[in-house]
Amino acid sequence: MPTLHISAQKGDFAPTVLMPGDPLRAKFIADTYLNNAVLVNNVRGIQGYTGEYKGKKVSVMASGMGMPSIGIYSWELFTQYDVENIIRVGSGGMISPKLRLRSVVAGMSTYSNSNFGAQFGFKGNLGPCCSFDLLEKAVAAARRMGVEMPVGPVYSTDTFYDQSDVKPAQILKDMGVLCVEMEAYALYLNAARAGKNALALLTISDNVFTGECLTPQEVRETFTQMMEIALEIA
Repeated sequence: MPTLHISAQKGDFAPTVLMPGDPLRAKFIADTYLNNAVLVNNVRGIQGYTGEYKGKKVSVMASGMGMPSIGIYSWELFTQYDVENIIRVGSGGMISPKLRLRSVVAGMSTYSNSNFGAQFGFKGNLGPCCSFDLLEKAVAAARRMGVEMPVGPVYSTDTFYDQSDVKPAQILKDMGVLCVEMEAYALYLNAARAGKNALALLTISDNVFTGECLTPQEVRETFTQMMEIALEIA
């Protein structure tokens, strides 16, 4: 302690960490929901806070964008800081026609075009799943709050600006994939390898077919239903 990427000391993080991609969203969650929030990490501007939510110690820290970034932070939290649960609270691009902007979804499993899983030595295609315990609690919390939250597979991609001739969205829509994002696959694999728990809760920020999208500020500050579900199960 500390690591190359996290300046916190042992004990600074709660057992459960909410993990948005955007550092400013981490700050928004801390400022809006946590009592007595303390900044415990700001290396490279990746803000991490620990405070209390309804009397329970909770942390929130950004992951940055993409699987290499969340791969580093989640692994260090799991293995160096005794974190047991990481709940990704991120944004996703709508693939399923059943969704709309600001829909909240839970990623039960992940598909990916990433090679992140090759490091674990399995000579095949890894298909990681979330923690059933966290998923079950999130579904129950959403129901109590009156939030319709579809549960299903999500697609984690390494390429935001995809230059290939064949776009995956149409293929994956026909396979029942809910949305596209860029981090859950690595998070779920790290959790599996570390023997810990992970869940991705995602709010739809854009439509990959029509180009309709929310502004960065709207993404940062209006995804409160997803944040509140995550905090209820932290």
